[in-house]
Formats: sequence, structure tokens, C-alpha cells
Amino acid sequence: MKTHPTHFVPLLRQSAKWAMLVAVIAFLVYRMKFAPTLVLAQTAQSGPIVAEVMGTGTLEARIKTTISPRIQERLAEVLVDQGDTVKARQLLARLDDGELRMQVEVAEAARVAARTSLEKVKTDEARALAVDQQARLNHQRVAALLANKVASPDELEKAVETLQVAAADVKHSQAAIAEAQSQVVTAEKNLAYQIERLTYTQIRSPYDGLVVRRDRDPGGVVVPGGSLLQLISTNEIWVSAWVDETALTGLVTGQPARVVFRSEPGRSYPGEVARLGRETDRETREFLVDVRVTELPNNWTVGQRAEVFIETGRKSEALVIPQRFVQWREGKPGVFVNDHGKARWRAVTLGLRGREAVEVTLGLSTAEQLVATREAKQPALTDGQRITAPQAGGGQAEGAK
Repeated sequence: MKTHPTHFVPLLRQSAKWAMLVAVIAFLVYRMKFAPTLVLAQTAQSGPIVAEVMGTGTLEARIKTTISPRIQERLAEVLVDQGDTVKARQLLARLDDGELRMQVEVAEAARVAARTSLEKVKTDEARALAVDQQARLNHQRVAALLANKVASPDELEKAVETLQVAAADVKHSQAAIAEAQSQVVTAEKNLAYQIERLTYTQIRSPYDGLVVRRDRDPGGVVVPGGSLLQLISTNEIWVSAWVDETALTGLVTGQPARVVFRSEPGRSYPGEVARLGRETDRETREFLVDVRVTELPNNWTVGQRAEVFIETGRKSEALVIPQRFVQWREGKPGVFVNDHGKARWRAVTLGLRGREAVEVTLGLSTAEQLVATREAKQPALTDGQRITAPQAGGGQAEGAK
């Protein structure tokens, strides 16, 4: 029995499909295992570098005050509002002063009465002194007459009694004067106290500053400690930034810094380190650094977020590479270099670290080509792995074939 040639056609078609599948798999295996990996390349070059420490924080005023009354009274008027700039001793608010003015008037009347009483007892003293003087003269006269046996002992005894009464009147007048003088002092101090309380109805600014918040409106009764206004001094504004404790040794006060507000991410404002915190947060391992802002944006708010970049070092000439090309193995830094189409691991020593670049002080030379994976999600390069990198002219580096 003979087999017709058409019976082999399906078999041949099926074999061709399997052969194509095997070829695709082989191609994929080759691409994954043996084909060069397309990488990102960068030539090591010399240039300037600025080392910076970064921290995130909020804009704060060094001096801030809650303006509140010293006495309980009805709020009559508020003369400033949120966003107003004020001068030292400027009137900010006024309390109802009707009752306190009456108390001042009462205290003034009491002072006048006390002074009148003092004048009266001084007059009484003058009269008592005059009587005392007359009694002394009479006593001397009677004593002289008694010595000449002209006056009797009874007359002398009466003169002595009159003299003693006059002396007692003088002492009484002097005591009354002391009491009246004390009453005058008390009245004057009470008047000064009432006048001082009257000044409490006028709430003034303690310094040049900016009103950042208004908490009360006229009509209500305010109490000591209750907030009327929130005031800050604009003489010193800084960003209180949290910085990792590993950067502590490189920071000192006075270091230049730049501040980037999140409202203007494309612009930096000049500043300098004003104060270093002395306590590290036990959870985040960060500490506070206050960076004085020497120039503020046109629009700013206390509490707005900002990043600070503190300059800890600068070199005009160094071997500089981008941060992304630095790889770490067992806690030690290194890079991959293009060695005739193969990635070769090279341990390096790092120097200054900038925001996007880092200085290499040992292990790399100028013009060597660094390589790294094009995306972070790609598998890490291995030593000896075949690579290919785009060249500036649009071709490919050695190893592409």
C-alpha cells in the first residue's frame, strides 16, 4: 500500500511551528544571557563641586508673642488686622476705660483730701508751737518772780502745768502730721496705681513686627492671657529644619545655606546657619538646625514648608561624577566602568558630596567611562557583564556587536 504525498503536509507544518518556537526561545535566551545590556554611560570629568547637607523644615519667627490684656474688660476697639506691619509702642487695641477713669478721679480726689488734711494739721502744729513757746516764757517769768519772792509756789506750779499741756499739744500735732503725710503717700500711690491700670486699656506693640493672626473682635469681654493678636518680629526669620544626625560633625554656625520654598521650587533664597539644636529625636535620629533666611519671597507665611541646603565644603577643581553611578557593596562605595564592552567593578574613595554629584578622591581617573543601569528597576550590573552604551555621535560603544 502506498502513502500519498499530501499526508506529509500537516506534519511538515507542525514541525515548522515547533522549529520557529524553539528559535524564538533560543533568541530570547541569547538576548537575556549573552547579548550586551544597554546601559547609561557618563565620562568622569574634572570640575567644581559644592558639598551640601539637606534638611526639611518650616519657616518660623525667632520672636513671636501672643498679645493679650492684663485686665478683664470689654474690648472696645481693635486697630490692626492680620497682615499689618506695626511699630514699637503702636496702639493695637483699646479696652473700655470708663470705670477705670472714674477710679482715677476718685483716687485724685482722695489725694487732694489727704493733702488738705496735712495742711490742716500743719496749721494746728504751728498753733501748738506758739502756745508752747508762750508757756515756756511764762514759766521762766514765774520762776524768776518766785526767786525774788514776788510770786507764790502755787503760781509756779500752775505755770509748769500749762507748759506740760502745751508740750503735749505739740507732740499730738506732730503725730497728726506724720499720720497725714502717710495718708498723702498712700493716696498718691493709689492714684499712680489707678493711672497705671488705666494704661492697661491701651494695648500697644512691644516691638516692630507683623500681625500674623487676629483672634478677637470688639464687643466681647477679654481676660488676662486670652489671645487678641499673634505678633512676630520680622527682624529675624529662619527655617527650623530637621537634619540627619550623621551630618552633625560637618555643621557649624555661620555656614552659608540656600533655602528652597515649596511654593517656588525653582528658586533658591540665601541664608546662613544661625543655631544648631542640641537634642536628637530618638525616633527619626534627626536634630533641628535653624537657618536664618536673609531674603524672603514676596509672599510667605509662618509655618510654610521649605528645604534647606547647607554648604559644608567647596572645591573649584575635583573629579566629579553623578550620584546615580555610585554603587555600594558591603557598605563600601564603587562604580562600574566600561572595559572594552564589559562592566568592571571599581572600588572608589569618595570626598565631598553635593546634591546630585560626588567627588571621587581615589580609584578613578578622568575620561574613564562610567556605566549604570538605565532604570532603577533593572537588575544590577555584574562584574564582567557585556554592555553597550550610546555614543555621542549616535552609534554604540564597543561591545554592541
